[in-house]
Amino acid sequence: MENYFVERDYKNINKINDLLQDLPPFCLEFVRGIEQRTSVLTRLGYVSDIRLFLDYLTANTVEFRGKNVKDLTIEDLSRVTQTHIEMFLSYLKIYKQDGKYVKNGECSISRKLSSIRSMLKYFYNKNSIPSNVASKVQTPKLHEKPITRLEVDEVVKILDRSEDGYDLSRMQQGFHKHTKERDYAILSLFLGTGIRISECVGLNVEDIDFSQNAFNVTRKGGNRVTLYFNQEVADALLNYLEVRNNIKDLPEDEHALFLSLQNKRMNVRTIEIVVKKYAQLINPLKHITPHKLRSTFGTNLYRETNDIYVVASVLGHKDINVTRKHYAATSDEIKRDALTNSVKLR
Repeated sequence: MENYFVERDYKNINKINDLLQDLPPFCLEFVRGIEQRTSVLTRLGYVSDIRLFLDYLTANTVEFRGKNVKDLTIEDLSRVTQTHIEMFLSYLKIYKQDGKYVKNGECSISRKLSSIRSMLKYFYNKNSIPSNVASKVQTPKLHEKPITRLEVDEVVKILDRSEDGYDLSRMQQGFHKHTKERDYAILSLFLGTGIRISECVGLNVEDIDFSQNAFNVTRKGGNRVTLYFNQEVADALLNYLEVRNNIKDLPEDEHALFLSLQNKRMNVRTIEIVVKKYAQLINPLKHITPHKLRSTFGTNLYRETNDIYVVASVLGHKDINVTRKHYAATSDEIKRDALTNSVKLR
C-alpha cells in the first residue's frame, strides 16, 4: 500500500545526504549520532541550519574567512566562540542570498540557535570539543502572537462557500464544479477533528472506518493514532467518496483519500491553496491557513469540554504547556463567563 510518510522520509533523507556532500565530515558524524532519537524532518532542519551557520563563519568572520566549509575540522569547531554565534543570530534578521533579501523572525532564529546548540552539545558530550559555548547564548525573546481563528459564524460561512461556490471567480467556479465535494470534506475534516495538514495529506481511503466514525493518522514521530469525527464530517466524507469512486481512469494502486484534478495525492501546497481560496471570501483580513482551522477546532473543543488535557490529547500535543499557551485566552473567557453568568449573590 502507498505510504505518503515513508515516501516523504525517503525524499528528505536524500536531501540530507545531498547537503552533507558539501559539509565537513563532522556533520555526518553528528547526523548519524542523533539518528535514533530524532525524526528525519528534524535532522533535515538541523543540517540546513548548520550549513547556513558554517557558510556565515567562512564568509564573515576573521578567524574562518577564506576557509572552505567542507574542509572545516573538529578543531575549527572548538574555536567557535559565543560571540560568533551571537553575531550569526544578528546577521539572520536580514541578509542577502542569491541577490534576494532573506528575513528571519524570532521563531526561525531561535530554531537555528537550537540546531547549533544540539551539534555543539553532541561533540562536547563526546569530549571532541572543550566546551559548548552555545549553551551560554541567550535564546531570543519570543513575543506571543494573538491566535488567529475563525469565529462561529465564519465557520458556517466557509463551509457554505465551499458548497455553493458563491463569490468565486468565473474560473474558480469552473473548477469548483469538480472539486466542491472534496473541498467541503477537507474543510470539514480540519474544523471537525483538528487534523494536521501533513496528516490530511497522508490519509488513505483505507484509514477511514465509518462503523466507528474514526480514522487512523500518522502523527509527528511516526506514531499511529485513532481520531474520531461527528456525523457532519462523516456525511462530508461519504459524499466525497461517492464522487471519488466514480472517477474514471483512477489507478487501482492510488490509495490517497484526497486527490488533485490530476487524480494524484494532493500535497501540502495544494491543500493550503484550497483553504486560502475560501477563507479569503469570508474574511480577507484574516490569514487563515490549515493550522488556523486546527486552532479553531482546538478552541471550540476547549470551550465545550473546559478540559485542557482532552484538547492536548486530541491535538497530539506532547507537552501540555504548549496547549495551555495556545488556549490561555480561551481559558480566561471561560472563567469570565463562569463568574459573570454562573455565580449569583442573591
